[in-house]
This record gives sequence, C-alpha cells and structure tokens, in this order.
Amino acid sequence: MTHYAFSTLSEAVNTLTQDGYKEDFEANDTCIMALYSKKEYQPNELIILGSYRFEGMTNPGDQATVLAIEANDGTKGTLVMSYSAEHGQNVELIRQIPSKKA
Repeated sequence: MTHYAFSTLSEAVNTLTQDGYKEDFEANDTCIMALYSKKEYQPNELIILGSYRFEGMTNPGDQATVLAIEANDGTKGTLVMSYSAEHGQNVELIRQIPSKKA
C-alpha cells in the first residue's frame, strides 16, 4: 500500500476511496459491518493496511483515525474511528483486527 501524508480526515477518506477503498466499515457489538454490501466480518477476516491519525484544529481532544482495511474476500474500505465520547464503535473488536507489517 502507498504511504500517504494527509492533512485532513476528508482528504484521507477521499484519496483512499479513489484508490479502491470504497466500502465503509463500522464495528458494532458482534462484528465489523460493511455498510454498502451489508457483509459481516470478524476481526480475523480483515487486515489493516494503513492507519492515519488526525487531531482537531481547535480541540486536540477531537481525534480520529482512518483505517484502510481489506477483507479476506478482497473487499477494501475504510473505518473511521473517532475518540469522542459519542463515537459508537466497538473499540475492542477493532483492536482485534491484525495489521499488515510494513
């Protein structure tokens, strides 16, 4: 995977989408859901190919990470994880997704 230096969260998502990461992933209580295709994955069926972290311009507590993910069936997409109190993602499930070694 190409390594990028993004300035903004939206730039990261837009560029990764153009590079084929078209699915939006979300971690719920029991699985990682691909929102467009409605496919469900367990963490061991996915791999994190890249991770990009951002801090808010006005509030350093406004942090988010964009993960570039590929599923074992070839589905590629992004998962945006906010560090706010209202993010709603299952962080434990996300932590179980293995990362590709550089």
